[in-house]
Amino acid sequence: MAETEYRIVYCTVPDARTGKTIAEALLRERLCACVNRVPGLVSHYIYEGRYYEENEELLLIKTTAEAFENLRSRIEDLHPYDVPEIIATPIANGNKGYLKWLHSSVE
Repeated sequence: MAETEYRIVYCTVPDARTGKTIAEALLRERLCACVNRVPGLVSHYIYEGRYYEENEELLLIKTTAEAFENLRSRIEDLHPYDVPEIIATPIANGNKGYLKWLHSSVE
């Protein structure tokens, strides 16, 4: 179980209801071990040539590298945005017990 087998996935959502829906689906389908929902995010971005400043919620999703593509696909199915932010970064170091739990929680 190498640490690079694990990912933190960042995903912004427009509101708490969407965040809860996505979090519950990913967990029930065992595509991840944990989702932290961080409210109060304000995102500034340009999309299709237009400037936006939007209130959003950030999802921090812990999963395995192996499950990432299925997780990404499921988020895209559930997400209301045309182009949702889905960014995965490897976990370089982590508590061994936590990583073991993470591994056993994802199918």
